[in-house]
Amino acid sequence: MASNRKTPPLIAISMGDPAGIGAEVILKSAAALAHVRGAPALVVVGDLKLMAETAWRLHSVPEPCEWRVGQTLAPRGSLGVAQVGNLAALARRPGNPSRDGGDASFHYVTAGAKMVLRGQADALVTAPISKQWWDRAGHDFPGHSELLARIGRTRRWRMMFAGDELKIALVTVHVGLARVSRMITRRAVLDTIGLIRDHMRSRLGVKRPRIAVLGFNPHAGENGLFGDEEIRAIAPAIRAAQRAGIDAVGPLAPDTAFVRSAGKFAFDAAVAMYHDQGLIALKTLEFDRAVNVTLGIPFIRTSPDHGTAFDLAGKGRANPSSMLAAIEYAAAAVEGRAPITANRDG
Repeated sequence: MASNRKTPPLIAISMGDPAGIGAEVILKSAAALAHVRGAPALVVVGDLKLMAETAWRLHSVPEPCEWRVGQTLAPRGSLGVAQVGNLAALARRPGNPSRDGGDASFHYVTAGAKMVLRGQADALVTAPISKQWWDRAGHDFPGHSELLARIGRTRRWRMMFAGDELKIALVTVHVGLARVSRMITRRAVLDTIGLIRDHMRSRLGVKRPRIAVLGFNPHAGENGLFGDEEIRAIAPAIRAAQRAGIDAVGPLAPDTAFVRSAGKFAFDAAVAMYHDQGLIALKTLEFDRAVNVTLGIPFIRTSPDHGTAFDLAGKGRANPSSMLAAIEYAAAAVEGRAPITANRDG
């Protein structure tokens, strides 16, 4: 659904683990968007001192300044930072993750999500966190999505990964392959189809998206010869989706589902049964442009599809392309249109 907004959306960006590359890729992305007409306004939810230290090491990036909820946006040439807590000096050392840093990154995400839920920002972009250091800090969540689902009070959510050409929602995510078969149920597949269809319609303006649904087994099971997941769960879910008016096709053989005819895919989005089944194709095709999107929660959340890169932190060499794509995607979703990309070569 197209938006009638007259002002650019305000995107809150949680800073991520302070020992990682989050601050750097945020600043580089802000610099890339500074002269783009109609670019979204940005506010970082994190630590002002760390953002300022990172800006000092870089060149030609906006100057971080303090920002409080309710005030006007940061002056031109600067980047507003909503301070959360008081980050210890040791936690600000690039490439040296700590319990304090893990704890701080958890609270940055929580504060950013609550800003969006209260209407103080239009969408949330999350810079990378370390699941290991969240756990060491006492926060028992496998990652962003589980925390955001808790904050948003929803049980029906999925991870979607989006690039310029491919958009893929996952029925299962971070589980071992031995467990995947048991988790493929008619309801799980049908919910995933419905969530990605709803997202494509309401957030990207695709009126009747065509959804390709992959099988689980080689050759999509070959009529039960290689397994029954397609017969007992996947095909029934596709039929139910079709009865509900969704243009869903499949189960498709996973090894040929992503073959392009005349340079284009025969669908608008796809549903994969497990993590690597979908993401090998996506990351091979557009690794630096991929965006993680959480479907089903009551606000827009995107994230760059890479980690904290502690080994790169503080060296000024982090590629901002995926963070920039995440910001662009969030802004487009707020406005109900397909993303328009800026220059991502920085």
